[in-house]
Amino acid sequence: MRPVRRFLFLQGPHGPFFDRLGRLLRAAGAETWRVGFNRGDEAFWFDRPSYIPFQAAPETWPETLDRLLEEREITDVVLYGDTRPVHAQAVAAAKARTLTVHVFEEGYLRPWWVSYERGGSNANSRLMDKTVPEMQAALAQLDLDLPDAPAHWGDMRHHVFYGMLYHWFVLSRPGRYRLYKPHRDVTVLKEFRLYLRRLVTMPFTALERRVRTHRITTGGFPYHLCLMQLAHDASFQAHSPFATMTEFLETVVAGFAAGAPSHHHLVLKAHPLEDGRAPIVQTIKRLTKEHGLEGRVHYLRGGKLAALMNEARSAITVNSTAAQQALWRGLPVLALGRSVYSKPEFVSDQDPAAFFAEPTRPDSRAYRDYRHYLLETSQVAGGFYSARGRRQLLRQVVDMMLAELDPYDRLEAGKPAPRQNLKLVSG
Repeated sequence: MRPVRRFLFLQGPHGPFFDRLGRLLRAAGAETWRVGFNRGDEAFWFDRPSYIPFQAAPETWPETLDRLLEEREITDVVLYGDTRPVHAQAVAAAKARTLTVHVFEEGYLRPWWVSYERGGSNANSRLMDKTVPEMQAALAQLDLDLPDAPAHWGDMRHHVFYGMLYHWFVLSRPGRYRLYKPHRDVTVLKEFRLYLRRLVTMPFTALERRVRTHRITTGGFPYHLCLMQLAHDASFQAHSPFATMTEFLETVVAGFAAGAPSHHHLVLKAHPLEDGRAPIVQTIKRLTKEHGLEGRVHYLRGGKLAALMNEARSAITVNSTAAQQALWRGLPVLALGRSVYSKPEFVSDQDPAAFFAEPTRPDSRAYRDYRHYLLETSQVAGGFYSARGRRQLLRQVVDMMLAELDPYDRLEAGKPAPRQNLKLVSG
């Protein structure tokens, strides 16, 4: 008889994904527990007997965690993102006890995949130490070709809605969680207002974006694409040389002014969830004027990337996953932070000015092998926020979590995880 697996869930993506995941794990014979740090966590976990509220001061969390791991005989820890303080402490405690750590994140190959790894994600991922030749060797026994990624996000409105609802619960019903402190540097009230404003203004922003995108793609000028990120995002904060988005923009615009031919343009593409908490527009106007680039710098608020990517000369970013769409198209990419795709075969090592002057192209064959490797291992079809996306994701990921080997070890052992027909998923 196999020993019982006992999963401790911490904070997850906004919405009911962790609750649905817990149900399936219990159906498979496992035990599940969920620690909630605020009313939003509690609202989206419906199995009340297995819910554990953390109501104490944040500095007591490591002690509480150690007690939970011991008393509940936890074998597995499940979390979304591994850099927020309560999660980083949990990862360290779990590894010290040789427990399995299951880390979910937004997909490295967005828009229709989720990342599932063990031990860490982004710059804490096992991918950081894997070379392209090692990946190619693991793929040598496979002969299945993979389809292109669909060119749509899939569930952005659901994402924004659940984010707003989550922060409404945290704000309006703090109850027993009055000592809770968010891991970001804005208040819960401001976070709620930002989500609400974004949800209300989405139709107007979409119209403005379509008009500006049309002007860029039909303008007849060569342009370079800057893939901006959320300054408060974990991957930017933990794996970037920049403290703010302003610092990144100063580097990019200065490099463009110094190196790009005078007839080239720069398109600054905001993250789809950019909500105005940072003074991006004012910063761009200031930098454009300082470097004498009037008429050559364009700013777009979120939206789809396909049309812009298809006409761009290159892409520059900190460590945005969107850069993988550029690599898939064979575009030169410069990544100024640490990322899982920063391999010498396909990411430039030039400084920004040299990159804008004459960017080096990626080895597209090497990148296709890298992408194939990800789709055979850590990238799972589906999404966290829409009902359809959750169904696609749950059909695969529960078996991956219960497997003895993690996705990377399974492939290297000649036992790749089963996956769905991605052409059907994307249709």
